[in-house]
Amino acid sequence: MPVLRVHLDSDRSTARRVLQLHQEGKIHHESREAAREQVWRRGHTPAGDPTFVGITNGRRHVQLLYDVEVYSDTVL
Repeated sequence: MPVLRVHLDSDRSTARRVLQLHQEGKIHHESREAAREQVWRRGHTPAGDPTFVGITNGRRHVQLLYDVEVYSDTVL
């Protein structure tokens, strides 16, 4: 199944919190849902839950990175 990489703009404190939750085996539900919505906006249907990959190391603009499996035949 194809995988889309989703970049979500974030602030530093939220990015640290999401990373910490991930390291504890927990989920940041708001960013995961935002990743899912981003996939829908791109015209794809998610095939599963978004998987947190990490954060960018930007000084000003930090982004959360998620991988989302999508069905290959769903492009609008």
